[in-house]
Amino acid sequence: MPEVFIVETTQGIESAVKEMFSHLEKGGKPILKSSKEVYIKINGIDFKKHAYTSPEVLEIVIKYLKEFGAKEIYVMENSTQGNMSRIVFAITGYRKVCKKTGAKAIYLDEEKTETFTFKGKPKNEYILKTFRLPKTIVKIMKNRDAFTYINIPKLKTHSMAGVTLGIKNQWGFPQHADRGIDHNYNLHSKIVDVYEYIQPDITIIDGIEGTIHGHYPPTALEDKLVKEFNILIGGRDTVSVDVVGARVFGLTLDDVPHLKIANERGLGEGDLSKINVIGKSLDEYKEKYPTDLLQEFPDDIKIIKGNKLCCKEGCQNNPLTTMQVFSLDFQGKGGFFIVMGKGFDDDLIEQLKSEGYAKGLVAGFCAIDEVGEKLREEFGKKNVFFSHNCNNLAETINALFKLMDVKALDVFPPGFSIWKLLYYAIAGILHGSKALIPSIF
Repeated sequence: MPEVFIVETTQGIESAVKEMFSHLEKGGKPILKSSKEVYIKINGIDFKKHAYTSPEVLEIVIKYLKEFGAKEIYVMENSTQGNMSRIVFAITGYRKVCKKTGAKAIYLDEEKTETFTFKGKPKNEYILKTFRLPKTIVKIMKNRDAFTYINIPKLKTHSMAGVTLGIKNQWGFPQHADRGIDHNYNLHSKIVDVYEYIQPDITIIDGIEGTIHGHYPPTALEDKLVKEFNILIGGRDTVSVDVVGARVFGLTLDDVPHLKIANERGLGEGDLSKINVIGKSLDEYKEKYPTDLLQEFPDDIKIIKGNKLCCKEGCQNNPLTTMQVFSLDFQGKGGFFIVMGKGFDDDLIEQLKSEGYAKGLVAGFCAIDEVGEKLREEFGKKNVFFSHNCNNLAETINALFKLMDVKALDVFPPGFSIWKLLYYAIAGILHGSKALIPSIF
């Protein structure tokens, strides 16, 4: 039976990390491999509060591994669409942690890549058949006996994937341009496709706090969406670790499609009854937390979903999440429409005109193909923005900046000046970043 450990952090993160590794060391399987090099994947999707792995947890893990005899430690990430890893490291504190501990930061969006095939479904079910992985990930894949790969996600539900824990954390490896295509009902299988190529040696979920109603909570709603759990969840079987992490939220395999798929493919143990949970009892977690977005949106933004198809995995919840954050945290304005999915009424334009709407966003290729040009012909190209593929997040952000009158610099924390932003952005570009980012100005 795979073992999963739940360690409380109430007595301090350092003691919790040491306890976790003392559990993981048992059973005769070493932490360090032949090279004594360790690669750590954090969940650094963005610098938004509550969205990323705690830098304190990362720092203590690095220090422990150094004391344990690690020769070199690397911290790697390819942040979400609409952001650059180098900028995220600077704002979140990851860059300072690396400098302080001697670990080396790896910005995966800046690396050369190799091409791999999505292989979980028949080829004709995926629009995008291949994807690119950075050279560091390929190196780990080809040298599993030499390098230790440690995965440190954050305890979060996810409005598109159910949860974003150990398996979903591997979705950070494909290049941005390869993520937006098929970011629809196929997302669950594709997450597992990537995980099947590279599986961590150890996964430790940072559960000091957890987010509900999705992975990107507006700060204005943090009292409703952020819960204290004060735990670390760890083990060597990432599927088992994720099943336990999902159970902390009251969720089962049936609630999280990618966990069910990983279990069916035999990539780990997904049956909770066959997992030896050591430490805090799961009986303490009695509530089932929601994973979909909290349905609080401005009344003067008209949300139009196609009646034939509207995938929450991309065209629905990507723009709705962004719009909700811009509205609540940055006083973004309304007075526009968002069209998503496929299957719209023939009189859509007349409905919009009768209600006074004359500008908006068309999210995803389904909606663009069906009504995009008609809307632009009626309201003008400058007033109707497109977000291509299954929602290109950088294009969505650009559109919502303009529609909601939010400036790009508004979303950066106080003290992070335009000069710092330009410095890190230019450095990323000069180092070959392939990140899809919105316009700064």
